[in-house]
Amino acid sequence: MKKPIPRFKTEAEEFEFWSSTGPGADSTQFVDWSQAKRARFPNLKPSLRTISVRLPVAMIEDLKILANQRDVPYQSLLKVFLAERLDTERGLKRAG
Repeated sequence: MKKPIPRFKTEAEEFEFWSSTGPGADSTQFVDWSQAKRARFPNLKPSLRTISVRLPVAMIEDLKILANQRDVPYQSLLKVFLAERLDTERGLKRAG
């Protein structure tokens, strides 16, 4: 029988519980993962944070040209490029 998941007063308390150093770090004591089902959240929007990045003017112009050729906003194309590179780097870490 699995242990009951405690009620948490704050998100920070819950984070500490489930973190790698908390008592919930081994979630198998609380959750039967063999019964888990994949969930889809089609309307969930990722949290966004505005940042400021200084880029050379020529780089921005090149990005705008590429974005125009693809008929997408240049900032969206920049996010795609960053996401692709992050995926590549994560793959390199796993392989190495």
